Amino acid sequence: MNEHAKEVQSGDRFEFGKNWKRFLDSFDEQRLEEAKTSLLKMLGLSSIKGKHFLDIGSGSGLFSLAARSLGAKVRSFDFDPNSVACTETLKSRFFKDDEDWEIGEGSVLDSDFMAGLGTFDIVYSWGVLHHTGEMDVAIENAKKRVKKNGYFFIALYNDQGGTSRRWTSIKRAYNAAPKLIQPAVVFGIAAPLEAKYMFIRAIRGQNPSPLPAWRRKIQDRGMSVWTDYVDWVGGYPFEVAKPEEIILPLEKEGFILKNLKTCGGGHGCNEFVFHYKPKSKK
Repeated sequence: MNEHAKEVQSGDRFEFGKNWKRFLDSFDEQRLEEAKTSLLKMLGLSSIKGKHFLDIGSGSGLFSLAARSLGAKVRSFDFDPNSVACTETLKSRFFKDDEDWEIGEGSVLDSDFMAGLGTFDIVYSWGVLHHTGEMDVAIENAKKRVKKNGYFFIALYNDQGGTSRRWTSIKRAYNAAPKLIQPAVVFGIAAPLEAKYMFIRAIRGQNPSPLPAWRRKIQDRGMSVWTDYVDWVGGYPFEVAKPEEIILPLEKEGFILKNLKTCGGGHGCNEFVFHYKPKSKK
């Protein structure tokens, strides 16, 4: 039994890959187009053709596919074997036998593995580093893979103080629960939230139906509502950070913040895009 399987069996890790397999059942090219658009927009680039792109924790493989579709040379890896399989599924569907897209299994916490990858024009890790159990180590290993004048694009859960600690307990309990009742746990959390959103829309004089919001979710990085709920409720290990806790240390090392998208102090991920411009040594 490998390390990932042991952590799942002990209730210490959520099976992200199985969730991504369900996401692929609803995958279509509209999601791909939205992913491509969001990637270029956040990077602030008109093209990434010919650039070397590292996807740390590739998950479904959607953003690896987006980068390759935009002409980048892609290296994808994930700690979860099922996520690796998802990424390979998308490659076989769109870029079968393509030598410019490599996929493998590995851990961002493995310093030797990471060093062996080399450096990249774009290092991308969306919603991954906070699920490693050692977020600081993960960020440290990831940032070292960025070439000079390259880009470091990461998304990390926002620190909500006591609320985040309560969510940690919920996530731990979810992973320790029997598999058969886990969907009911997700529904039990999602339903009241959706009801709250419907009420807010109604008192604002808006259409209270959740359907338009769910359709817009596809336009948000090509994701799906249910997949995101399962990922959110089950996602463990779980760490959080305030924006300044990420920005200030990285800027001291030559990572200049180029783009920032926060969740407005609420739950969810803050997105950071840094341009690596290390100061020359005198």
